[in-house]
Amino acid sequence: MSINLTLLIVMGVLYACGIYLILERSLTRVLLGLMLLANATNILILSTGGYAGLAPFFTKETDPHSYSDPLPQALILTSIVISFAVTAFMLGIIYRTWVLARQDEIQDDLEDVRVAKTPSFDAEDDAIVPLETSEFAVTPSSTSDRNHPEATETPNTSSTQEGGSA
Repeated sequence: MSINLTLLIVMGVLYACGIYLILERSLTRVLLGLMLLANATNILILSTGGYAGLAPFFTKETDPHSYSDPLPQALILTSIVISFAVTAFMLGIIYRTWVLARQDEIQDDLEDVRVAKTPSFDAEDDAIVPLETSEFAVTPSSTSDRNHPEATETPNTSSTQEGGSA
């Protein structure tokens, strides 16, 4: 099977332009980039289908190698429907941002900037995990385990009694 070089070049240019447009801050350019990526993917699926052959109807006289595969065409139709839905969704987002803010550019969110400046240490996620994390207390088997403060999850209780003097 030989692949058409023209289709490969067109597909590469569409992918390159689509990725470049997706990286912009304008929603209209992002939409155009998504549409170019969808068309490049359709060309990729079309080129993997091979040469056009006979219609995929079964007759006893036709050689099986001369049929064309209908799966790439079905995948392209599915891709067209998905890209149409994504385009309609993006047009709705573009219209909504234009009505609300009269701008097409994506602005930095102040909360996102604040979160980006915070250190990566999180006290809850980076806390020391005890050795035993089950809800059942485990009695230590050796004396070294008894002295370890993280041997069990049960809290240490003081020997003083409440309300009385020692």
